[in-house]
Amino acid sequence: MRKIKTILRLHFEAGLSQRQIASSQNIGYGTVSNYLKRARQAGLSWPLPDGMSERDLGAALFPPASAGRATDFVAPDFPTLQQELSTKGMTLLLLWEEYREMYPDNGYSYSHFCNRYKDWLGTQKRSMRQVHIAGEKCFVDYAGRTVPIVDAATGELVNAQIFVAVLGASGYTFAHASLSQTEADWIHSHNAAFDFFGGITQIVVPDCLKSAVTKPHPWVAKINATYQSWADYSGTVIIPARVRKPYAQRLDMRSSSGQTVSVGLWPLEQLSIAICHLAVGSIHPLP
Repeated sequence: MRKIKTILRLHFEAGLSQRQIASSQNIGYGTVSNYLKRARQAGLSWPLPDGMSERDLGAALFPPASAGRATDFVAPDFPTLQQELSTKGMTLLLLWEEYREMYPDNGYSYSHFCNRYKDWLGTQKRSMRQVHIAGEKCFVDYAGRTVPIVDAATGELVNAQIFVAVLGASGYTFAHASLSQTEADWIHSHNAAFDFFGGITQIVVPDCLKSAVTKPHPWVAKINATYQSWADYSGTVIIPARVRKPYAQRLDMRSSSGQTVSVGLWPLEQLSIAICHLAVGSIHPLP
């Protein structure tokens, strides 16, 4: 399945980068870039015309080749190249090889590719910064420490898992207690968080725990099927934190570091209320 319509929606409507789209849909970056390039060449805009199917899109993006046409070289996407070069182990040679895989017949030679990149780099400012947009991202993870509680059903002492969700732009924080980190508790905590926030963000950024990611990867991680189904139903996109770069944990620890609460041996629901008030009050004092 080509997923052309989904890729166009995430690009034009959600405003995701090509790397983010590739990660969320478990497809290659080159495929996303190629589809978007062909959509531009076909003159397609968003929203698509009514009744346009995936088959119609495929025919529009991949028309029969015409003979005798002169070669038009395709310029690389230099801002994306610059971003990719910040990744450990990435080189211009590797990026050029990926570029030529996308454009085998009308791509630059390696030497011309490097010269064009250097020319572009000379026109750019020396500093870049990442800006979180309101409503765009929510970072989610479990806190490292658990909290002992009394299981209301059995009376036994168990350790509650503390789920934390942080909005990227404001740092607004939600915390929720559960008995485990299973898929069911993981998704229930997400629903509780977005009910609390009053809406869902365009992107959810989890750490690479098993309830979120079944196969970690620096660029195209394999999302847990149940978690992906929840995201599709909720109208959001899952983009896990890159391996060994747990953004969510860093954000929630920044939000709640230094905060302590005496919870005692409470039932689970009362603990959730207590830690949520603590998490919110640590940044946004409650009345």
